[in-house]
Amino acid sequence: MKRRHTLLAFTLALAPALAHAAPRVERVVMVMRHGVRAPIDGEVPAGTLTAAPWPRWPVAAEQITPHGAQAMAIRGRADRAWLAAQGVLPATGCPTPDSVKVWTNVSQRTIDSGAGFVAGFAPGCGIAIGHRAAGAVDPLFEALRAHTTDFRAADAIASIDTFTGGMDRLVARHAADLRLLDRVLACAQPTCSPGAPPALRATADGRAIELDGPIRRTSGIAQVLLLEAAEGMPHPGWGRATPGVLERLGRLHAALFDVFTRSPYMAAHQAGPLGRRVIASLTAADGPALDLLVGHDTNVTALAAALGVDLVAPGYAKNDTAPAGALVMEVLRDAAGARFVRLSYRTQTPAELGRLGSRVTTTPITLPGCARLCPVARFTAQLAARLAPAVAR
Repeated sequence: MKRRHTLLAFTLALAPALAHAAPRVERVVMVMRHGVRAPIDGEVPAGTLTAAPWPRWPVAAEQITPHGAQAMAIRGRADRAWLAAQGVLPATGCPTPDSVKVWTNVSQRTIDSGAGFVAGFAPGCGIAIGHRAAGAVDPLFEALRAHTTDFRAADAIASIDTFTGGMDRLVARHAADLRLLDRVLACAQPTCSPGAPPALRATADGRAIELDGPIRRTSGIAQVLLLEAAEGMPHPGWGRATPGVLERLGRLHAALFDVFTRSPYMAAHQAGPLGRRVIASLTAADGPALDLLVGHDTNVTALAAALGVDLVAPGYAKNDTAPAGALVMEVLRDAAGARFVRLSYRTQTPAELGRLGSRVTTTPITLPGCARLCPVARFTAQLAARLAPAVAR
C-alpha cells in the first residue's frame, strides 16, 4: 500500500514536468533550391563587357556541376545528422519505406540535386526521386506557366510598382551596387552591361510579365559571380569578387525577386500551388518524416514572401537565395498533443560550398504575428490567406 502511494505521489509530482516538456519534432517539410550549376544561357547578357574572358564551366549550361553534386551529397549527410539529432530519423541505415519523400521539378538540375542530396542522406537505400515527365510543366514549381490561378498582368504590375516604388526608383536604390559590378567587370567603359532603360510590361498573351533595364541585365551577372565562388573557382570575379563584394552584389539578384516573386500579388500567384502543397503536408494526419521539395530560387523566394518573411543568411544579401538553401518547416507536438510549426532557413555560405565544407547554418524565422513556435492552424491559415485561389483549366 505504501509503495502504491509512493508511486502515485511520484507520478503526480512528475506530471507538471511532463506537461512542460519540450515539444517533440514529428516531421519536417523542406522547400529547397537546387545546387550549384553552370550559368544559364543569357544569364550574362550578350554584349556584357569584361576586362578578361569568363571562366569555363565543366558542364553544359544550367546543369549541376560535379562539384555541385558533391556539395549536395555533403548537404544530405549534414541534414541527416541534423534530423537525427531532432529525433526525426535514425542517424544511420536506411529509413523505413515512405518515411522520406523527395519531389523535384522536371528540370535536370533539380532532379540531379535531389539525387545528390539522397546519395548523401541515405546512400544505397533506393529512395525515389519523384518528378513529372520530361517536358511537362509542374504547377508546384511553375505556377504561372501552368496557369493555375487567375493571373492578370496589369494587376501584377500595379502591385510590383507599389511594392518597389516603380522601376526607376528600384534602379536608383541599387546605383551603388551597379557601380560596384562595373568595377568587378573592369571593362574600362562607363557601363559594362549597356542596354535599354528600365521597363516592366505584360507579355503578349497577358499571362506573365517582362522586365527590361539594369536590374534585369545585371542580376544574372551577379548570380554567375556567386556561382563561381560556390563552385570553388580559385579567383571568383577575376579575383575582385571577395565574399563581401559578392554579398553586396547579391542585392542585384535579390532585386529581381522584388519584381517577380516578392510583391503580395506575385507571391500569391507564384506560390499558390506550392503553398497549398506545404499546407497539406503540415496538416496531414500522417506523413513522411521528411518531405523534401526541390525547385528554384523563385520557389523559395515566393514561398517566403507568401509567409511574410525575409530570407536572411550568412554570406548572402537579404532575400537573395543560396544554392541548396531551404525553407524548413518543422512540425512539433507537445505533451498535451498541441502541434506547432517552427520555421527556419538552412544554408551554406558560398565559401563553404566552394570548399565542399559540411557546415550548415540554420537561421530561425518567426512568422509575423506568431510566436517562434506557431500553432499549425494559425501558421497554415496565415499562409492560405496569402495565396491566390486555384482555378480550373
